[in-house]
Amino acid sequence: MDAKAMLAADKLWRFRSASSRPGGLYLVCWLLGSLLLAFLVIPLIALALTQSGMSLATVASMADVRDAIGLSLEGAFLSAALAALVGVPLAYALARTAFPGKGIIAALIDLPLAVPHTVAGIALLLVFGRHGVLGEPMQTLVGLKFWGTIAGIVAAMLFVSAPYTVNAARIGFEAVDPRLEKIARTLGLGPWQTFLRISLPLARRSIMTGVTLTYARSISEFGAVVILVYYPMTAPVKIYELFLRFGLDQAASAAVLLLIVSLVLFVLLRALAQRGGQPQESR
Repeated sequence: MDAKAMLAADKLWRFRSASSRPGGLYLVCWLLGSLLLAFLVIPLIALALTQSGMSLATVASMADVRDAIGLSLEGAFLSAALAALVGVPLAYALARTAFPGKGIIAALIDLPLAVPHTVAGIALLLVFGRHGVLGEPMQTLVGLKFWGTIAGIVAAMLFVSAPYTVNAARIGFEAVDPRLEKIARTLGLGPWQTFLRISLPLARRSIMTGVTLTYARSISEFGAVVILVYYPMTAPVKIYELFLRFGLDQAASAAVLLLIVSLVLFVLLRALAQRGGQPQESR
């Protein structure tokens, strides 16, 4: 079959696909999926509709609320950066090596996703707290403390969100054909050059997606942060305090404000992740 015949066949297939109506299977899938989408979206819409521009402006004018949101964004950025720094190499090692107990390590990475976050906070407190296994000696030796500082906030955020980066990056590396790495090695590239110039660029879309999810999950963390640190308050902790002190109105306004900021950043990061994958798809 020559090139013209193949092009004609491709156009015919596209025409038939575009003109055909979705079957019952797709309709059922969309119907069931729409129920889930409605379940996820309706509460957020209801929350947003309860607030006026005046109430949002009032909460936004509160310095402690702005500081709490800024602290959440800063902590989430640091936790995402640390997850990428140490999680991507771990993901590559898991994707490219086989050894006894590999499944156990993969399960341990996913363990924070199954542990209640209040439990995670207590566990972190025993390790990084004022009298913790690592907290006390690190305070004595290098002056680094995790209670009442952003270091504790980052530690709590990283614990609950790092699995997203590791798992997404591992899937990305597993999708890269190992033969490409072998060809690069035969052409004279060393292991590090092959990783940086071949494996990492080809898996970057998955990596960026994982880092984005880690960032988003870190912003929303409450349970582990409130037990390990509490002060200074992140945005979720501050919203909870507003709810306890002043009731639903102020807490809902602060929640909508955080929702707007988080949504804008999440959409931007997802867009960057999608753009990062376009060169890979064009190959």
